[in-house]
Amino acid sequence: MTAFNAYQHIITSLDFSQPSACQSEPLLIGQSGALSAYYAPFDYINHEARVVICGITPGIQQARIALSQAQQAIADGADHQAALRQAKETASFAGAMRNNLVTMLDTIGFQHYLNAQSCSVLFDELKAQVHYTSALRYPVFKDGKNYSGSPSMVSHPFLRSMLETTLAEECRVLDDNAIFIPLGGKVEEALRYLANQGVIRDQQILAGLPHPSGANAERIAYFCGNKPRHTLSNKTNPDELDARKARLIQWAQAL
Repeated sequence: MTAFNAYQHIITSLDFSQPSACQSEPLLIGQSGALSAYYAPFDYINHEARVVICGITPGIQQARIALSQAQQAIADGADHQAALRQAKETASFAGAMRNNLVTMLDTIGFQHYLNAQSCSVLFDELKAQVHYTSALRYPVFKDGKNYSGSPSMVSHPFLRSMLETTLAEECRVLDDNAIFIPLGGKVEEALRYLANQGVIRDQQILAGLPHPSGANAERIAYFCGNKPRHTLSNKTNPDELDARKARLIQWAQAL
């Protein structure tokens, strides 16, 4: 029995108009101290993917959207695979973060690997070649709030177990040459851990991009050449960003 099969009757019975429903007791997968994990339908895997965009874990709003969409798909008579695909596509990566990611990928020349003028094709013509996932597939919360990377996924037994099962499972069924784009240093650490375990190769990880969050706007603007060095705040280290950018350009050229 798949996880979706096990939770389907619960999904159809809850009211997801409020995000708090995503943390209902029947959806609880497990917990350890302040950490808790709940089921949400993020199980779909795009086996044809050339590019894998990997976040840290679905947030509560993403979980609510996915659960609501799955509930609607079931009501409409969709089969399980279609319901899972719809749920994941509806709740996945979008908005300003998408635009920031495209701009950074274009800056390092990743569009040439795609034989395209811009990496925006990943969300348009080539969207069938993209897989969206998270280091921790199912929503994880710390003290009831979205988990943001502490404690470390690779050192905490509860989180490491999730990483070694759900994400590792996905990696093993994806193309051996798929490129993984980690959204942030914590996700990069998780992917490096799997590479050290032999699940993927280091060369598959596009490591070093600033996190595409709007909260990272200044670092992204400098990385992409849209903000002069002399205007940066003391929170931004231009030398570090220059070094990352040079490494990533070299990495993209070698693909």
